[in-house]
Amino acid sequence: MRKILIFYGAYGGGHLAAATAIKNYIDKNYSDSKTMLVDCVEYINKYLNKLSTAAYREMAKKAPWIWKKVYTNSDHGTLAKISKTSNNLMARKLNRIIQEFNPDLVVSTHPFSNQMCTVLKKKRKINCKIATILTDMAPHAQWLVNSEYIDYFFVSNNEMKSSLSDSGIADFKIFVTGIPLSDRFKHSYDKSLIFQEFGLSSEKKTILFFAGGEFGLGRKTTSLVFRALIRLFKDCQVIALSGRNKKLNYKFNKIVESYNVENRVKVLDYTKKVPELMSISSIVITKPGGLTTTESLVSGLPLILINPIPGQEEENADFLVRNGVAIWIKKGDNIARILKNLYRHPEIISEMKSKIPELAKPDSTKNICDILMNTI
Repeated sequence: MRKILIFYGAYGGGHLAAATAIKNYIDKNYSDSKTMLVDCVEYINKYLNKLSTAAYREMAKKAPWIWKKVYTNSDHGTLAKISKTSNNLMARKLNRIIQEFNPDLVVSTHPFSNQMCTVLKKKRKINCKIATILTDMAPHAQWLVNSEYIDYFFVSNNEMKSSLSDSGIADFKIFVTGIPLSDRFKHSYDKSLIFQEFGLSSEKKTILFFAGGEFGLGRKTTSLVFRALIRLFKDCQVIALSGRNKKLNYKFNKIVESYNVENRVKVLDYTKKVPELMSISSIVITKPGGLTTTESLVSGLPLILINPIPGQEEENADFLVRNGVAIWIKKGDNIARILKNLYRHPEIISEMKSKIPELAKPDSTKNICDILMNTI
């Protein structure tokens, strides 16, 4: 019986979703294995988890420039020393569950657990294999702390592999698999039933708009984009996902009511049917989180990017634009002009769509799990 311990962190949904995808695939396809999924920060201290998660949300929402400074400077200077000291302390606590479960393999989808496990391996407290799954489009030094003690690095693209190689990591440790995601994005859906369920027309093109969720980032930009979609794309229909942001949901519904477009604009709160909605869409508007952009690419959808969190999401946006699959609406841009240009020149979207197969990796979860399970 092979044992696999999978760590994630609560900051953002992508780390958990990636970890869950790995667990589900192993549970389904490797009956001789036992998996355990653990929020590393919650396990160490639930109060620390609540505090750090809330701090991240507030910085990202109200003072993104602070988060960018934290992100940029977290691999050197005083902050790095504090991080190193705290990781040594927290690693002792995390070691308890590792010793209890006694895994053959530890998989990390968050740099915190990654660092703690390498500290333990460096001190010879554990001797299991360690796999790191980077959940963005560009690497950060926090993922690479004590990299000599990590056995596998799974990255989303060839640029990341080159970057890791330049950092001194051996090529045989690096696998360009893509970010793991639910196998539901590979399903074939009856699109007519989905259009019917959400009260939409199968004759119109659909724009899927992720409007910011609980962070409510860039509220002014979000509202301007929403209004522009309604005014400019009159022969299209829009699905706007407000997530758990009740104020945004209320505001969007008021806008829909004022324009009298209930028949072609649907405002949804939290939904578990993102794969289904992507299957009927022609383009996605979203902030560039690693998971959402991966899901969009696997679904064959070009991207319009708004409101990135400074740091990792800006780097994601840079990568996607550089590879021709996305347009980034930045602060100060003329939103109406950009969207109007897209409406008048649909060949721009077609060109973006043609480049998606070079980046999309629909078998990412399978490939990661098969590599791990066939080598431990």
